[in-house]
Formats: sequence, C-alpha cells, structure tokens
Amino acid sequence: MATRSMRKAQKTKLYRWRWTGKGPSGRKVGGEIIAPKKSEVEKVLSGQNVVVKQIRRKGGFGGGMGKIKPKDIMLFARQMATMIRAGVPVLQAFQVVAESLKKPAMSAMVQELMNEVAAGASFSEALKQHPQHFDRLFANLVEAGEQSGSLDTMLERVATYKEKIESLKGRVKKALWYPAAVIAVGIGVTALLLIKVVPQFESLFQGFGAELPAPTRVTIALSEFAQQYWWWGVLGLAAFIFLLRAGMKKSDAFRYRMHALSLRIPVIGDILDKSSVARYSRTLATTFGAGVPLVEALNTAEGAAGNMVYERAIAQIREDVSTGQQLNFAMRLTEQFPALAVQMVGIGEEAGSLDAMLNRVADYYEEEVDNKVDTLTSLLEPFIIVVLGVLVGGLVISMYLPIFELGSVIG
Repeated sequence: MATRSMRKAQKTKLYRWRWTGKGPSGRKVGGEIIAPKKSEVEKVLSGQNVVVKQIRRKGGFGGGMGKIKPKDIMLFARQMATMIRAGVPVLQAFQVVAESLKKPAMSAMVQELMNEVAAGASFSEALKQHPQHFDRLFANLVEAGEQSGSLDTMLERVATYKEKIESLKGRVKKALWYPAAVIAVGIGVTALLLIKVVPQFESLFQGFGAELPAPTRVTIALSEFAQQYWWWGVLGLAAFIFLLRAGMKKSDAFRYRMHALSLRIPVIGDILDKSSVARYSRTLATTFGAGVPLVEALNTAEGAAGNMVYERAIAQIREDVSTGQQLNFAMRLTEQFPALAVQMVGIGEEAGSLDAMLNRVADYYEEEVDNKVDTLTSLLEPFIIVVLGVLVGGLVISMYLPIFELGSVIG
C-alpha cells in the first residue's frame, strides 16, 4: 500500500507558479511557489493573509525548473542535518528545506521525498526511489543513521564527503579542459586565418607576376585545402566524438580500454590515477567509518572510483576481502594502488583505525592532484604561447614574405 502511494506521489507533476498580490498591510507582494495545482498556491497564500491578484504557471518539473546538480544534493544534506540536529521532525524538516531551497527542481524533489516518507517509507527508502540523484553511499549512510539514531551526523558526513569529491572532480576537470580549450582556440584561429585572411593575400599576389617563396606557396596550398574540405573536418570531428561516446556507453570492453589508455597519458594520466585512489579512499573511509560492513563499503567504493580500471581492481579486492584476506594485502595483489597507500592502509588495519587512515590517504592524494594540476597549468601556459605564436606568427610571416621581397627589389 505504501509503495503504491509512493508511486502516486512520484507521478504528481509539480509546477512553478509566479504570483502577485497584496499583503496584510496593503503592500504589493510577489514570489514563486512550487505546487501541483493553482488551488494549492491559493490555499498557501490565503493562509498567509495575502490577497491574490494574479497566479501564472511558469514551467513543469522538466521545463524551466533547473537541473539538479551534486552541489544541490550537498546543500540538501547539510540543511537536513541542521534541522534534525535542532530536534525538528523529519517531515517538518523536509517542508522547511523545500521552502528554503532556491532551485525549483530541487525544491520539487524534496517535496516528493516528503510525500514518500508521509506515505510510510523511511528516509533511506525514499532516497532509493531516486537513484539518479541519490547514490548508494547516500542511501546507505542515511540507513545506518536511522538504525543508530545518529541521522544528523550521517547527513553531515554525506555533505562533507560530497563537498570533497566535487572539489576533486573540479580539479581533474580543470586539468582536462584547460589544455583542450586552448588547443581548440589555436585550431580555430588558424582555420579562420586560412579560410578568410589568406585568400585576400592570394588575390593580391596574383598581380605580382613573380614566383612566390616556398613558405607562402605552402600556406596558400593549406588555405585552398582548408577552404575546400573544412566542413569535412568538422563532420569528421563530430562523428569521432559521437562514435567514441556511443562506444563507451554500449561496450564495457571499449570503455575499459579507453579508461586504461587515459591513465597512460603523460601528466594527465597521473592526475586521473591519483584522483581515483583519492575517491576510493574517501568513499571507503566514509562508508566504513559509518558502520557499514567492509565488503558492502567496498561495493559502494567501486561505483565511486570514476575509472573502470580501478572499478575492476576494487571488485577483485572485495572478492579477496570476502574470503578473509586483509584489505592492504588485497590492494597489493591488484598491483594498481601506490605502495604508500597500501602501507598506510596496513598501518590503519593494525592500529584499528582504518577509516582515519583512509581519510589521510584521501587527503594526501587530493593534495597531490591539486599540486599536479597547478604544475600542469604553469607548464602549459608558456608551451601554449609558443605553439600559438608559431602557428599564427608563421602564417602571418609567410603571407608578408612576398611583400618584403618586392620591397627589396624596388629598393
């Protein structure tokens, strides 16, 4: 019965309503409310002694409501922890948090959770109804918090974990996107010069009647090739990206090979490698420290590694640990984890403080990622300036060479 009610609550479509009216003192007021029906908005406003002038629907749960991001989930966890710590009942906490969240989509999601809990589900069961937004770790920790009576602590732990993981992801994205963006700009500028600028010079050189220098002839040949086939290049690049993404979605073997290849890229591979170790360590520390059994905690860590090479290594660790092996020995057997991480986990197991040691491992490798990203950025800047200078400068010089030669002949 509770499940049926939850499904019904999930199907309720929520809308964002823009309203204007007059408050108790006669002043003009306005705002936005998330609700399924106009009558619900009128009911809420009448309860606040607002004389409604106009109510207008702005969008559905999928349109105009904004996209739910990990930062929104982190904020939700933090606010729920604060409410529950203050002694506010869970249902009332949902209501307060839903009203305080600025993003309509997230506010609507919290209202759905509230409806599911009101229909008889536990907090963790309601979270499991939305796996696209609340991962296994979130649900497991909330479930552990419900069972141990420390829900506020677990929600705070989830929020801190999300914060650290998103910070790590941001650093890795910076390492990947910065060089890609600059290379794209360099290619774009070169293509623009070849397609639009060089042909202007070419028409000028036709009146010279003299043989053009070799660099100029090469540039003109490149320009003619670019003018004729540039759209083939664009189509080819788009097709390559599409096929790559499709292949990684449909084939686990292909995705594994791509992930393994990414770990071998100079500098960037090292950043991806260390970030996977940090994510594994942070996830395992958070779940195991919350009282989740080690095998189940490893199952959660497997999904959070962010790289299939590490996912398979963690799956192997989980199998070895379930047969009685120590965690540090199982990690060593994979030959994937750094010796320092394995040694620190071993010390943590011997001292009976595995979660604390795993957190230290995560802190160490997160700092390593940060340092590597800074180093990559500082090394790339002069390299990129040189490459762009050679590309653009080379094109400009090759175009001006005939003019210089003509000037010397006239002189």
